[in-house]
Amino acid sequence: MSDSSPQPKKLFIKTYGCQMNVYDSERMAEALGTQGYVETGSPDDADMILLNTCHIREKAAEKVYSELGRFKGLKAAKPDLKIGVAGCVAQAEGEEIMRRQPLVDLVVGPQSYHRLPDLEARARGGEKALDTEFPEEDKFNHLARRPKAKRAPTAFLTVQEGCDKFCAFCVVPYTRGAEVSRPAERILTEARDLVERGVREITLLGQNVNAYHGAGPDGGDRTLAQLIWDLDKIDGLERIRFTTSHPNDMTDELIEAHGTCAKLMPYLHLPVQAGSDRILKRMNRSHTVDSYLRLIERIRAARPDILMSGDFIVGFPEETEADFQATLDLVQEVGYGYAYSFKYSTRPGTPAAERPQVPAAEADDRLQRLQALITRDQRRIQDSMVGREMSVLIEKPGRRDGQMVGKSDYLHAVHIENADLKQGDLVPVRILSSGANSLAAEAIGPAR
Repeated sequence: MSDSSPQPKKLFIKTYGCQMNVYDSERMAEALGTQGYVETGSPDDADMILLNTCHIREKAAEKVYSELGRFKGLKAAKPDLKIGVAGCVAQAEGEEIMRRQPLVDLVVGPQSYHRLPDLEARARGGEKALDTEFPEEDKFNHLARRPKAKRAPTAFLTVQEGCDKFCAFCVVPYTRGAEVSRPAERILTEARDLVERGVREITLLGQNVNAYHGAGPDGGDRTLAQLIWDLDKIDGLERIRFTTSHPNDMTDELIEAHGTCAKLMPYLHLPVQAGSDRILKRMNRSHTVDSYLRLIERIRAARPDILMSGDFIVGFPEETEADFQATLDLVQEVGYGYAYSFKYSTRPGTPAAERPQVPAAEADDRLQRLQALITRDQRRIQDSMVGREMSVLIEKPGRRDGQMVGKSDYLHAVHIENADLKQGDLVPVRILSSGANSLAAEAIGPAR
């Protein structure tokens, strides 16, 4: 007797950009799962291709159009194939995407992806489906409850979206909208669900996550520090992280939490963007170099072993060599364990796009010099971990037989040889050596 049940449709999602897009892609897959879709790792056998885009980096939209162009042959061979564009480029470009690439069947902005099942149905009916609104309803309320499949031991959890800072170089307020924080109880419910499915570490996400002010059960707002303490009470959740923060929203209670909450990891991503007060003002960052350095002093006083991470933009309009040297000075003073550096690229519609630009060759040279300094500091701090004892959360098997790989408290990749470990184990280790981009360790106690 043949099986007459309908075959699942296959969904291929390609994700660009930040961790929030990774989280969004997971939720989009879950939303389309209610329509019978299962994920596939290849666009060649997909019934729907969805590009979840990012608008932060240079020529982001053109890269999306180029990617779409690669699907023309696939679309011609499979006329029923549906192609969609989601995320921040979708929000910024809207109808222009469909005009330039007629093969696109649906376009959905980051605040509307809970409407994907309806958009998919319209596309299946032959309609061009577009939704780049900023709906009043909370998209998270409309998403299907996450399936109970076992998860990897780490997970992202979006708690806040949008930004009200309006930095002169940034499109986030225009593509993600104003700051919105999810109610605390809904976050805690999702966190408990993730832990039940095997998650032991959660990273709280937001464009400006430390400005979180979600509704609490008593009717008042919860701060990020209060939310962290609520998460601390969840049995089975062993590690908490958050990203990305703004210096102006690093409150006293959040600093205190770094010193007193054992589950809050000793790692903090705190972007500064530049080391020159003149450039910071032109960026509309609303903090100074001195206020940033004093803030780091207070954070390190609360948690002396904390590893700092940062973001930097070089070649910002009107940046001089003296301004850039001030950035190098700041990097040397702070000593970042990680740092991410980028050459400024214009984002149409932002204030900085209209200002005199730094010549590309100068910006390239500055980026190389900054990255050399950052790499030196990263390696120095990584090397200083040798001989230390810490915990590692095992994430997957390594490349060699008997090898397992996980992340340290400080987010370093750690390889452990010949230990009886499995995914999800939290094991005490001693660091034996430092490699180019990872540490090697030996287990020194039983996993839990």
